Amino acid sequence: MTLSPPTLDDYVRLFDAYGDDIGSAYLKPNDTRYEFLFEQAARMLAQPSTFNATLPTPFRITAQKYLAGDVKTVRHMSYPENRHFMLSDLYDFVMLKKRLATQGHPTT
Repeated sequence: MTLSPPTLDDYVRLFDAYGDDIGSAYLKPNDTRYEFLFEQAARMLAQPSTFNATLPTPFRITAQKYLAGDVKTVRHMSYPENRHFMLSDLYDFVMLKKRLATQGHPTT
């Protein structure tokens, strides 16, 4: 992660560090490998950036509430299957943005 506002490339690098299996993370609720990934993704999502503004609002709001300690959000995200489902959806969205960018479509 960088200290500058997160970009598409930052998310791609983050997910690349965990391999190609992120898209099916929600199928493995007992796999603890994704705990740190969730924390990193939440911190990135909570930052204001041009790229983050293109992401679905629920990703950003959930991350902001989670990091702020919102009781309901923290409780909801305390279940691995909920964290994994969010990561899986975020991964799919980031990879879609990456494919569009490589085809010459703007991502922001």
